[in-house]
Amino acid sequence: MTTPDYEIEKAALAQGYLRIAGVDEVGRGPLAGPVVAAAVILNPAEIPQGLNDSKKLSAKRRAALDTALRGCAEFAVAEASVAEIDEHNILRASHLAMERVVAALDPPPDYLLIDGNMIPRGLAIPAQAVVKGDAHSVSIAAASILAKNWRDQLMVDLAQQHPGYGWETNAGYPSKQHKDALRNLGVTPHHRVSFKPVHNMLYQE
Repeated sequence: MTTPDYEIEKAALAQGYLRIAGVDEVGRGPLAGPVVAAAVILNPAEIPQGLNDSKKLSAKRRAALDTALRGCAEFAVAEASVAEIDEHNILRASHLAMERVVAALDPPPDYLLIDGNMIPRGLAIPAQAVVKGDAHSVSIAAASILAKNWRDQLMVDLAQQHPGYGWETNAGYPSKQHKDALRNLGVTPHHRVSFKPVHNMLYQE
């Protein structure tokens, strides 16, 4: 099993880049809630131990790493809203969140490592797409942890306003409880109308 390391970052440093940001997004698959992106510039002298793809970590470990990263790294978090997801599509919305999060880093990075196989079109900074980046680059893994923790907490908060959908545990993903609640309680303003299960609920007549 591979764990992420600092090798891709070292290659960029060797090319003369100084501020290398890992960028990742979370929340493409849920039926509800925004898509969230994070960007992280690690200090090579102070990289927290145990960084990995956020999906491979327990909630407790993610929370500890989130706290550690906030203490030693430069970072930003940004969202694209449910309205933007429905207006564009989930891919474009996730790219909007990435563009926003890169713009939020101050001072700006000079090189980007983007999780996935596409570089968002609105980025003017030199960038490299890294497939399964959160398994290869500690900077991207760090971004995945911050983005997931931020989004999970957001869905816990929304769950208090809209009880019954189980967002505090399913984070808006299409679990059985969530789909049953959609049928029984209906669609909330936080649901993505462009996503098939929600769309079908609204237009089943």
